Amino acid sequence: MNSGAPMTASKVPEVTLVFWVIKIAATTLGETAGDTVTMTLNFGYLAGSILFIALLIVLVAWQIAANRFQRVLYWATIVASTTAGTTLADFADRSLGIGYAGGASLLFVCLMATLAAWYWALGSISVATVSTAKAEAFYWLAITLSQTLGTALGDWTADDTGLGYEGGALVFAAGLAALAALYWWSNVSRVFLFWAAFILSRPLGATLGDFLDKPAADGGLAFSRPLASALIGAFIILCLIVLPQRAGRHPAHS
Repeated sequence: MNSGAPMTASKVPEVTLVFWVIKIAATTLGETAGDTVTMTLNFGYLAGSILFIALLIVLVAWQIAANRFQRVLYWATIVASTTAGTTLADFADRSLGIGYAGGASLLFVCLMATLAAWYWALGSISVATVSTAKAEAFYWLAITLSQTLGTALGDWTADDTGLGYEGGALVFAAGLAALAALYWWSNVSRVFLFWAAFILSRPLGATLGDFLDKPAADGGLAFSRPLASALIGAFIILCLIVLPQRAGRHPAHS
């Protein structure tokens, strides 16, 4: 990149360690909050999915209408996408009867198709270029599908492979550590690494969320879902207050 080129701010935050800390917490909140609505409050997977998709649509429209990066709005939209992802994945896995592996496979195909369409339409799937309404529409669709895919992967790893919640969290944490090593010590595409990390961090959040609220007999800490959601929500708010964030930047004529 030419350091002397004029730069413009994107509508999403700069991808730093702070971004990943809040993102993992947000995905954990999505797991516990989604389960609170669908199971604790007995809305069911279909009604829960409709509720959170409607909220997500409102927030995405607000996000696109905003003229600059707004961290509270951005992270509220991320939480909505990850909560919708939780309920959608549960609906696909359980209500549609295709199982965790079938749901994960279907969602993977949908995500790859979305990223391919985004690249074909705009020539890049880099989050640094998210500064137009069209790019944002692709971005939030890809984000939501990756959140949904991550939920299905987390549930499949924890429930069908015998690893349990702790084992699943360790697997995805190891995967993220491997991606971090590639980031620091290789020339692998940063765009590829971002999307791979975004996908893997979702099942890590899902398994952490399950670890917090599942019974002790199932390897969890047996927190109530509302309590777990409140604790994680408070942590995210604290991060937004004390940790610095700024909009990503990219060449104005890229």
